Amino acid sequence: MMSRPNFIVFYCDDLGYGDLGCYGSDQIKTPNIDQLAENGVRFTDWYSNSPVCSPSRAALLTGKYPMRTEVDQILSGQRGAAGLSHGHESLPSIAKQHGYRTAMYGKWHLGTTSETSPNAHGFDEFFGFHAGCVDYFSHIFYWEGVPVHDLWENEEEVWNNGEYMTELITERAVQFIQGQGQDKGEDQPFFLYVPYNAPHYPMHAPAKYMERFSHLPWDRQVMAAMISAVDDGVGEVINALKRSGQYQDTMIFFSSDNGPSTEVRNWLDGTPDKYYGGDAGIFKGHKGSLFEGGIREPAIFSYPAQIQGGQVVEEAGIMMDILPTFMEFAGIPVADRAIDGKSMVDMLTRQSNPQSPHDQLFWEYNDQLAMRQGDWKLVWNGKLDFDETAEDVIQLTNLRKDAGERHNAADEYPELTEQMKTDLQTWYQEITGSSKE
Repeated sequence: MMSRPNFIVFYCDDLGYGDLGCYGSDQIKTPNIDQLAENGVRFTDWYSNSPVCSPSRAALLTGKYPMRTEVDQILSGQRGAAGLSHGHESLPSIAKQHGYRTAMYGKWHLGTTSETSPNAHGFDEFFGFHAGCVDYFSHIFYWEGVPVHDLWENEEEVWNNGEYMTELITERAVQFIQGQGQDKGEDQPFFLYVPYNAPHYPMHAPAKYMERFSHLPWDRQVMAAMISAVDDGVGEVINALKRSGQYQDTMIFFSSDNGPSTEVRNWLDGTPDKYYGGDAGIFKGHKGSLFEGGIREPAIFSYPAQIQGGQVVEEAGIMMDILPTFMEFAGIPVADRAIDGKSMVDMLTRQSNPQSPHDQLFWEYNDQLAMRQGDWKLVWNGKLDFDETAEDVIQLTNLRKDAGERHNAADEYPELTEQMKTDLQTWYQEITGSSKE
């Protein structure tokens, strides 16, 4: 048995809570991800730190609230754009300091300069792109200013025209694991970050995946096809782990950066209609919203050597918890590090009555604020996506009774509403240096 565990993070993009078989989808088949959930812990109340890409990724990799990383907005994908600074320790840099080999294959979206690149943040190996999205076959970023090709091997631009991005990511991840095999006599642990850009627009999938879901309307068909390609990739990576004898001693985390997108550009046909190909399940809101549909994510954690499989945990966790959880499992000191996340090791390994390490969780995005306290959630200036504003300025919900946030209980619980507003204001002022009126 290895002295320290490997760690793999699969991170999807714009994946809906209801878009996996193990989360209730009866249209999209995800047998490999479902098996990962069966062999590990499936979370029902797992959150992203933001309803959009870059801040979610910053929180995942630094263990901090996005505002503390200076990445609280979607970052530019143009060459020369700023990103996550060196002032923030990241999961790969910490892992590398403690003897881990580190690699990333996929979407970065935390800066395009050499100072903010994956290699500058601790990754020994990087293959992928810097922007928020690329064409899946040409790997060109079209969505901001002048189109630019965006595919890199470390700091060198590379060209793989015509190859499907999801499959390229999987291929490189599998090659990395095969190169780490214990048959070579190597015992160096690794951290592997696999941030798939699927199912983020543009909505592209090879015919073999589209044919699996030919019975669905196009918007659901292409979403299902893109997710099915990811599911195949997860299966290939796990099989590579098993072949190399490293599966038991590898932690695996699977999730997504935010909820499904309603952006009209998903259609690819020039229509101004909102897109509903992704499924947020029973939840209110989509990408860009601090209601549950924008921030509650499918999430699975597996570690066969330490965690009993088949668990469903209904306690709250959040992306910034991944870094301290990895550190505790790996025996890396957490004390004196400026992080907001909390280790989930106790919650993951406790056989009965697991408890969230958080009494309160907070969110901030584009004038929206939100807070969860036990079963209660308060949303302030909420939006349903990037554009549509919610009916009430303040909404209070008991998520155990009303997970879909359909009923506003603020008038029924004025004291609780005021207490949560006050705590939310205090947190906002502490984290931004300004008050919220």
